[in-house]
Amino acid sequence: MSKSGKAEKDTGELTALQAALGAEHAAVYGYGVVGGLIGEARRSEARAAYDAHRARRDELARAVRALGGTPVAAAAGYALPFPVTDSDAAVRLAAELEERVAGVYSDLVRAAEGERRRTGAEGLREAAVRAVRWRGGSVPFPGLAERASTVSASATPTA
Repeated sequence: MSKSGKAEKDTGELTALQAALGAEHAAVYGYGVVGGLIGEARRSEARAAYDAHRARRDELARAVRALGGTPVAAAAGYALPFPVTDSDAAVRLAAELEERVAGVYSDLVRAAEGERRRTGAEGLREAAVRAVRWRGGSVPFPGLAERASTVSASATPTA
């Protein structure tokens, strides 16, 4: 492969890594909202998901730096996809966050190779499993079918 071909491939991987990092930033923010409103019965589940997204966020930031990029910073706030005012809405938000993260990881799987592809597949699997737990049901291909109807894979940053 020529140097220009490799640079293009790396750029695609870097773009996908940055998108996944952005989605993880949004998920961490979203789980802050979820944790504040979720019922006691599911609070430990929300905390575990929050911790998992923070760990993935940190791992992705390291991967971006390894490719010579500067990790995208978290926004000060993110617009939620719907009003979250009670525990039921918090559960719906958690499921939505996981589905959006799964979609972005599916993009990383397509763009990456080797260890980064494996990281994307692991992130996709983890998000899909959490989405099923939150929603109580699954879809045939997590992160794929939903992408056709989703314009943005992460919550929209607000200033």
